[in-house]
Amino acid sequence: MKICVLVKGVPPVGTERLGADGRIERTTLEPNGADEYVLERALQLAESAGAEVSLLTMGPESATDALRKGLAMGASSAVRVGDPRLAGTDLRGTVAVLAAALRRIGPDLILAGTDSSDGGAGVAGPAIAARLGLPCLVNASAIEVAAGSVTIRRPVAGGLETLRAPLPALVVGTQLLGEPRYPSLRGIMAARSRTIETWSLADLGLDAPAVSTIVTGSAVPPPRAGAEIVRGDAGAVADRILAFLDARGLP
Repeated sequence: MKICVLVKGVPPVGTERLGADGRIERTTLEPNGADEYVLERALQLAESAGAEVSLLTMGPESATDALRKGLAMGASSAVRVGDPRLAGTDLRGTVAVLAAALRRIGPDLILAGTDSSDGGAGVAGPAIAARLGLPCLVNASAIEVAAGSVTIRRPVAGGLETLRAPLPALVVGTQLLGEPRYPSLRGIMAARSRTIETWSLADLGLDAPAVSTIVTGSAVPPPRAGAEIVRGDAGAVADRILAFLDARGLP
């Protein structure tokens, strides 16, 4: 069985900065925290069922650092889709690129984290599944694979829900899957010399205009006016609020 884990390279939490072009600076990147939890579960499945775990990311050269940590943890291979024309690509373009790469890899199971610390949209995984026409199971707190299907448990109001889908499928996992392991020294040393494949848009048969995004400008929002604080008895405060709303034509 082939498992592919989507790993996004993100700036260390708390260091996110916008550059002059309005894009997040990506000089230093680390694995997105949510992705490490699903990677941990993938490695556990590999150890118990003999699966092969690969990593996939889209990003600049600095994103290889995120992949190398995943290799140090125990993944067997890694692919980075990198092309200067993808700088600043929006979610739609990212989904198209990753879906194309996954078609080339051909995994039985795709694992993705719930969201990313530098974006937080939380829809990339399901959007990729939709583009590939695959079943998508989300918010997994447990993942099991057997007999050509994947089964997850996820918390719902009042308990746990069990869902099952045939492979190939995509699963979005949560932190409830368990703490990710620390890379061993041997794993770190081995990962330094591992080859990380780099694919371009041409390798995936994609045209840049279809997947790239151009930022035409960015601006800081104007400062907000100071708030008016109304104090006094309840009747006077209510009258002032009503007058405020009335002046703005609000019901």
